[in-house]
Amino acid sequence: MIEIVAALVRNARGHVLLVRKRGTESFMQPGGKREPGERDLDSLARELREELGCDVVPGTTRKLGVFEAPAAHEPGQRVRATIYVASLAGDIACQAEIEEYTWVDPREPCDTPLAPLTRDTILPLALSLEDAVQAL
Repeated sequence: MIEIVAALVRNARGHVLLVRKRGTESFMQPGGKREPGERDLDSLARELREELGCDVVPGTTRKLGVFEAPAAHEPGQRVRATIYVASLAGDIACQAEIEEYTWVDPREPCDTPLAPLTRDTILPLALSLEDAVQAL
């Protein structure tokens, strides 16, 4: 099992931030593996800074849960992701292993190649959060 922590980041239009690592095809949430002894939010902040040059806005994170899916780039492996909603501060810039980022409408991801966790869990979760806010 590949253990990661990742962020569900949305813009004002409700689109979800996704990244694609160098040498891969599928887009997924920004985030990554924890360092030994690292807490979730510390890991998430470090990964977002390393991958996108952004900081997490203090007080904007909220744990959504822990979800599993087939790993996108490791055949036969599974990923277990602890997902947090987060807002970012600063300009997004691809850094480290990130080749590309995009904003995807969770209602119409079109032909964007998506990691299984993103396609089957994260985008539907983003829609359910949007629907919950609209119901208030």
